[in-house]
Amino acid sequence: MAVRGGRRLSFAEYGPIHGSALIWMHGTPGARRQIPLEAREVAEERGIRIIGVDRPGIGSSTPHVYDDVLDWTGDLEILADTLGVDTMRVIGLSGGGPYALAAGAALPDRVHGVGVLGGVAPTMGVDAAEGGPIQLAVALAPFIKVARVPLGVVMTQFIRTVRPVAGSFVDLYAHFQPIGDKTLLGRPEIKAMFVDDLLNGSRFQMTAPLSDLLLFTRPWGFDLADVQVPVHWWHGDGDHIVPFRHGVHCSDRLSNVRLTPIDGESHLAGLNVACRVIEGLMDLGPRPVAEPHAGRA
Repeated sequence: MAVRGGRRLSFAEYGPIHGSALIWMHGTPGARRQIPLEAREVAEERGIRIIGVDRPGIGSSTPHVYDDVLDWTGDLEILADTLGVDTMRVIGLSGGGPYALAAGAALPDRVHGVGVLGGVAPTMGVDAAEGGPIQLAVALAPFIKVARVPLGVVMTQFIRTVRPVAGSFVDLYAHFQPIGDKTLLGRPEIKAMFVDDLLNGSRFQMTAPLSDLLLFTRPWGFDLADVQVPVHWWHGDGDHIVPFRHGVHCSDRLSNVRLTPIDGESHLAGLNVACRVIEGLMDLGPRPVAEPHAGRA
C-alpha cells in the first residue's frame, strides 16, 4: 500500500473483510504474520478483520525511520482510509506496544480500544521507566544510528543463511528462555507461526528492529497521559525482556487502563491469551455496524 513520501507498507489480513477492524502491531523483531493461529480462527468465528502491518524496513515495507513513534500514525490513517476502515481496535505485542499506544493518542475518534501485550516502556521524558534490557539500546543508540543500514544487511544475510534450519534456530532460542516462553515456543503451531513470520518478513530486508530500537530511545512524541481511549495491558509477571514493573509503571500513568498480570509467565505470555485479549478488546468502546466496502486494496 502507498503511504507518505512515496513509501509503501505491506500488510496481511485475516477474517472477513467487512468485520470490525483490529490492527495488530508485531513485536521487535517481527512482521505482519506474527499473529497466533487461534487468533486468526477467532477472527473468522467472531467476524473480526485482523490487519497485521509490517513496519518500515521489514517485509515489503519501504525502509524508513519515523521522526518519533507518534509519526507512524500518519501512515496508519492512510492505511485505514484505503482499506475502508472507519473505526478500529489496536493490539501491540512487545515492541508493537508503543505504536498501539500512539494510535490511541493520535486517533481517539477512530481507535476504540488498545491492547498491550508486554509492551516496551518509554526511556525518555516524564514517562521514562528505569532499568531493563532496553537500557542497552539507550547506551548503543549513537552506534545504531550510524550502523543501522549495514547491520540490517548483516541481519538479513544471517536469516537467509539459517533459512534451511529456521525451525532448529527457533528451538535453540527457546532453549535459553524461561520456562513460560520455552513452553510456548514448544507448541508446534506457535513455532510454525514464528518461523513463517521470520522467513517471510526477512525475504528482502531486516532493518525494522533497529529502527524500532532507535525510536524507543527517543521521546515518543506523546505522553502516556495523552492516551484517553481504554487500554487493557497484559504482562507476564516473570517477563525477562520487558520487566513487569515497566507494565505497572506505564499503567500508573495511563488515564483509562486495566492491568492484567499473567501469573508465572514471561515475555511472550500475551500470545498465550491472545483470544481473551481480542474478545475483551472488541467489547471496548462503541461497536458500529461496518459499512460495506468493495474489494481489498
